[in-house]
Formats: sequence, C-alpha cells, structure tokens
Amino acid sequence: MNDFNNFKNFCLEHKGAIIGGLIAIIIACTGLYKLFLVFIVIAAGIWVGNYVQRNKEFVKEKLKSFIDKF
Repeated sequence: MNDFNNFKNFCLEHKGAIIGGLIAIIIACTGLYKLFLVFIVIAAGIWVGNYVQRNKEFVKEKLKSFIDKF
C-alpha cells in the first residue's frame, strides 16, 4: 500500500510533465509536429519583420557592419 501512495504522490507532483509527455508522444506519432513547425516559422517571420520595421536604422547599421567585415 505504501508503494501505491508513493506512486500517487509522484503522479500528483509531476502531473504537468506526464501530461506534456503524453501530448508530445501523440503529436510525434500523428505527424502534427510538421504543422507546429510551420506555425513556428510563420510566427518567427512575423516577429522578425516587425522588429526590422520598428528598428530600421539599427538593423541597417548592423547589416552594413556585417557586410563590411566580408
């Protein structure tokens, strides 16, 4: 009975990690990770575009100094 209580306490303490692991296994087995990868790339593109738009001069100077190194 003590082993069951230990297991129960372990599950209660780490339920977030257990649920996350199960979701990760489902995503990996169904191939949904490809869809998530596409969303991550789109979100990164939106973020970079917004950053460049808001910091045009800073980005221009950094690119210029980067190109001058070559």
